Amino acid sequence: MAASRARVSAAALVIAVITACAGSKEPAEQPSPRLHSRYPYTEADVRFMSGMIGHHAQALTMATLAPRNGASPEILRLAERITAGQQDEIGTMERWLRARGKPVPDHHHAMHGHLMPGMLTEAQMQELERAKGPDFDRLFLTYMIQHHRGAVAMVKQLYGTPGAARDDTVFKFADDVGVDQTTEIARMERMLNALPAGEPAS
Repeated sequence: MAASRARVSAAALVIAVITACAGSKEPAEQPSPRLHSRYPYTEADVRFMSGMIGHHAQALTMATLAPRNGASPEILRLAERITAGQQDEIGTMERWLRARGKPVPDHHHAMHGHLMPGMLTEAQMQELERAKGPDFDRLFLTYMIQHHRGAVAMVKQLYGTPGAARDDTVFKFADDVGVDQTTEIARMERMLNALPAGEPAS
C-alpha cells in the first residue's frame, strides 16, 4: 500500500513537472519577438551612436586643455562637467554598440576621421591649444558652443530619419544630448557675453 501511494505520488510529481514545463514553455519563447518589436534599431541609430563617440571624444580633448592653458575657475568647472557627463555617455554608447555586435570606434581615430557637425578642424584645435588665460576662455566657449550645436544638429538629423531613434536607449540618449547640450549652449553664451571685452575669436 505504501509502495502504491509512492507510485501515485511519483506519477503525480511527473505530471506536475510536465505541466509546469509546458506552462513555462510559452513565456520562455515570447521574449525574442517581443524584444525585437520593442527595441528595433536601424543603421541610422548605429551611425549616430558611433559618430557621437568621436564627437564626444573631441569635447573631452578640448576640456583637458582647460587646466593646462590657464582657464578661469568658471571655465575649469564647465570643463569638469563636460568631462564627467560625456565620459559616462561614451560608456553608454560603447555598451549599446557591443550588445548589438557592432564595432566600437577607437576614440582617437573616430575623432580624427570624418568631421561631424560642429567638430573643430585641425586648425581650430591648434588655435585652442595655443590660447592662454582669458584668450583661452573666450575661444573655449566659442568653440564649445559650435561643438554643442553640432551635436544638437546630429540629434535632429537622427529624429528626421524614418524608423530611427525608436530603440529605447537610443531615443533616451539622443533626447538627453539634445536637451542637455541646448541648456549648456545657453549657459555658455551667457558666460561668453559676461567676459571682458577682447578680440573676437576668429
